[in-house]
This record gives sequence, structure tokens and C-alpha cells, in this order.
Amino acid sequence: MIAALAHFITSVISALGYAGVAGLMALESACIPLPSEIILPFSGYLVSTGRFDLWMVALAGAIGCNLGSTVAWAVGYVGGRPLVERWGRYILLDQGELVLVERFFARFGAVTVLVSRMLPIVRTYIALPAGIARMNFWTFQLYTFVGSLPWCLGLAYAGLRLGRAWDSSPRLQSFMHGFTLLTGLAILIFAAWYARKLWRDHHPRRRDA
Repeated sequence: MIAALAHFITSVISALGYAGVAGLMALESACIPLPSEIILPFSGYLVSTGRFDLWMVALAGAIGCNLGSTVAWAVGYVGGRPLVERWGRYILLDQGELVLVERFFARFGAVTVLVSRMLPIVRTYIALPAGIARMNFWTFQLYTFVGSLPWCLGLAYAGLRLGRAWDSSPRLQSFMHGFTLLTGLAILIFAAWYARKLWRDHHPRRRDA
């Protein structure tokens, strides 16, 4: 599974360049769980080969985040809470999590988006509740870009450093091989948990009267 996903991501980036980076990051920010932890480090690796520029990768990634987040924000803005209550489980956002995010918005305001863009997993879904909270569109755009840029730059830079060290470090190659296996196992466990969660949501147990 992870090999197929990684192959898809690397193929898109290799074929489309910066547009591929932006497009994949747009999908991730539109609540489709494509891991930026693969998209951006691979792009950073291509920086080490001389194909890409580091800052252009970061900018393409941040622009993609804004594009995808705009779609998710609009869905939340138009559909509101009823839409999330009906369909949120398919993107792992249930009613309890929605209430939690809404409380964060009530307490910290728009800065919630800025901080969340720099956090794993949360960054993928934050635009939807931002739309539900009817956050100002231009403030949302600004905070999304400002929060996304350091995330994209950091992951791309990590890929750049790994790319430069790859050929000269057998220990690094061995470590990354083991890390890939562990990541694949984690994804399989996540997929099993996700399938079980959907099954339980669609087939709730009957309680005895």
C-alpha cells in the first residue's frame, strides 16, 4: 500500500514538476489524506539532484495548501454542521471532534488555523471547521499560507538533506529501509482501524431495552 501510494506521488511530481507538488498538496488540504510527509521530502530530494529549487517547492506546496483548503472551507461554509454530521466520518471527522475544534475557534479565534497548519494530521482537516465557523475568507487565506509555508519548507529541506546524504551513508539507507517497513505497517493498521470504524458507524449495535 505504501509503495503504491509513494509511487503515485513520485510519478505525479516527476511528470508535472511544481504543478504536481501544488496539486498533491491541494488534495491533502481538501481533506484527502495524501501524506505531505511523502510529497515534500521527495520534492526536496529532487532539489538535491538539481531539478527543483527549494523555495519554489515550498511556495508550490503552500499555494497548493491554499487551493485545497479553499475547497474545504467552502464546503464547510455552505454545508455547515449538518454536512459534517452526515459525511464527516468518511474523512475521520466525527461530531465530537467537530465540537472540540469549534471550542478552539471560540477560544482562540482565527489563529487556530495558523497554528493547525503546522501540525500533522490536524492540518489536513482544519479548513472544513473553519468554513463551518464562517471564518473571514481573506484572513483564512492569509493564515493558511503563513502556516503552510514553514511546514512545506521544513519537510522539503529534510528531503534535501537526506538526498545529499543518501549515496554516502549506507547506515542512512539501512535506517530508511527499516523506517519504510514500520511506516507501511502503521498504514496497514490505520487502514484496518478506519474500515472497522466505518463498519461500526454503518452497523451500530442494538442496545437491549
